Amino acid sequence: MPTPTTLATSEARTRLHELTVIDVRTPGEYAGGHLPGALNIPLDQIQRALPDIRHAAERGDVLVVCASGARSENACRILADNHIATATLSGGTGAWAADGHDLHRPQGATRAAWGMERQVRLTAGTVVLIGLLLGLLIHPAFQILSAAIAAGLAFSALTDTCGMAAMLAKLPHNRPHAADLDNTLAELRNR
Repeated sequence: MPTPTTLATSEARTRLHELTVIDVRTPGEYAGGHLPGALNIPLDQIQRALPDIRHAAERGDVLVVCASGARSENACRILADNHIATATLSGGTGAWAADGHDLHRPQGATRAAWGMERQVRLTAGTVVLIGLLLGLLIHPAFQILSAAIAAGLAFSALTDTCGMAAMLAKLPHNRPHAADLDNTLAELRNR
């Protein structure tokens, strides 16, 4: 089974012309800015795209990216389990932009979407605050909301997964348009 490698932004920038770049973020995040030439295949669609990603990997190196590197590492593990060799971008698109490299936006994209990690922090913090306030003002049992979020965050850290991010990814603002996976996969096959 192939082990995923990690590319620094400088190495990825130098090799960008020879890489097939797959961005596993939500369509909303992708629209907010992505590596030049990246194809959007959201993490929850990776299984469906396996044959086409395998085909791309047989023709050259595949680089998987996300906002920070966590989701792309998960995608790389899925791909490695299916005997597809890939690399991930160290620090994701955040590190790419911080190093001064351009992010491309689809035509018509007018606003930058909040990153998934920021959305998770807002949602978790809001639910914890509501649980505490309702627990103080109405009934102590509402503090179970805060405890549930704390348990979920601890589980997320231990397993390097995030159920809240998976749920938030399905909200309409994270999918301003459905990922056109069929066209993306056709483009991947033709590269």
